[in-house]
Amino acid sequence: MMSRTLRAFNTVLPAVLAVVALDGCMVGPNFHRPDVPADQGFAMTGDKAAPADVTLGGSTAGPWWKAFQSADLDRTMDQALADNLTLTVADANLRQAHAAYSAARGGLYPQLDANAGVQRERINLASFGFSGFPGIPNNPEFNLYSVGLTASYALPTSGGIRRQVEEAAARAQAEGFQANAAALTLTGEVATQAATIAALRAEIETAEAILVDDRSNLDLARRAEQVGGVAQGQRVNAQSQLAADEALLPPLRQNLATARHALALLVGKAPADWTAPDFNLADLKAPAIIPVGLPSDLVRRRPDILAAEAQLHAATADIGVATARLYPTINLTGSLTQSALTAGKLFDYPATAYALGLGLTQPIFDGGRLRSERRETIAARQAAFATYQMTVLRAFGQVADLLQALSHDDEAIAAQTRVANSAAVGLKLARAGYSEGGYALLPVLDAERTYNMARRQLVQAQAQRYLDSIQLFIAAGADWTKAKA
Repeated sequence: MMSRTLRAFNTVLPAVLAVVALDGCMVGPNFHRPDVPADQGFAMTGDKAAPADVTLGGSTAGPWWKAFQSADLDRTMDQALADNLTLTVADANLRQAHAAYSAARGGLYPQLDANAGVQRERINLASFGFSGFPGIPNNPEFNLYSVGLTASYALPTSGGIRRQVEEAAARAQAEGFQANAAALTLTGEVATQAATIAALRAEIETAEAILVDDRSNLDLARRAEQVGGVAQGQRVNAQSQLAADEALLPPLRQNLATARHALALLVGKAPADWTAPDFNLADLKAPAIIPVGLPSDLVRRRPDILAAEAQLHAATADIGVATARLYPTINLTGSLTQSALTAGKLFDYPATAYALGLGLTQPIFDGGRLRSERRETIAARQAAFATYQMTVLRAFGQVADLLQALSHDDEAIAAQTRVANSAAVGLKLARAGYSEGGYALLPVLDAERTYNMARRQLVQAQAQRYLDSIQLFIAAGADWTKAKA
């Protein structure tokens, strides 16, 4: 039996070796990473210089949100990274992509299947011209037992299967980068909501302090009216100011509730099942340094750019897959079967049968389908490259916008600080003049209104600086991974 099998393999082997020699030939273009940009900065001519706390070419030493030195933010961020449902979806998509890659790799290896069976058969010998055998009925019945193996192997004549593996690997890599992008985006959303909560609480505290002053002014106006020191109109003005400032609180409280609920969803909880920390602007330290990579670093660090690059790689490999379909496909097949009428004879030599063979398929006419499919993959690759370029340009634009935003935030804070200081001095003088009898009450109310507006605008400017700092960390592709315990 073994000698016959060897003779069969000796017949097939030369053809097999000739085909395997083509293994290094992989049709279609090879992927090359796009060149990194030569730009050394993000500013357009005429833009302001980057703020002092922004450094180009640096990177964070750990999770970027640690720069804000908030224990509440750290705990919230860890919970979001563990329980957020968007990350759960991204993780499942990543596992699916890795499974698809493993499945594609299976095509590189021979496929081996086992089979076994037993069946009851009845043969009509008369239909074959046989009849009248002594002791054998014309329609004998018997059991047929069989076991065996079948094997097949698609020979790598044009590298099509390897291109499929390459494409699946690139898709899995893209899913991994997209999962990283989702995590980075999530950390930015969590920090943004935390800063929003802190800013709204500061605005509410400011508004409540303003109401205290308004009520004090109203009491002052009432007493002055009672003794005949001021006209009734000044008391009405004080009441109007109080009512206007009271109207500020409901929308601020609604916005605060919305931000707290949004933060609950980000950490994977229903609002009724989780309570957001009471973030305070004073507890969120301004980052000492915000590292921003150079353009050449950014394209190798931002996960959305890396995902677009991996998608470009997959699209390039798809061209090879489509090209390989234009060439012959060769399959090596083999089978070994043991068949017998009784189970006891199943593994005897006479019960053995085998087959070896090569099968070749060459497309000849398909109505232009295969070449059209190849042109489709070429167009898809061009689209993927344009998408990659747009992703890079969008990233550069985001960083440039935020660098300018931080510079203007610093100007706004400085200006609002000067306005608030001047308004505080004006209010102090107005109150002193009123106490000494030199001023009427109306200038005091006007000075109070100016000072209160300046206080609110200063809080808003400070909060915007935090929000823009957070967004710059995200735009720069900062490290989002949790700190090791």
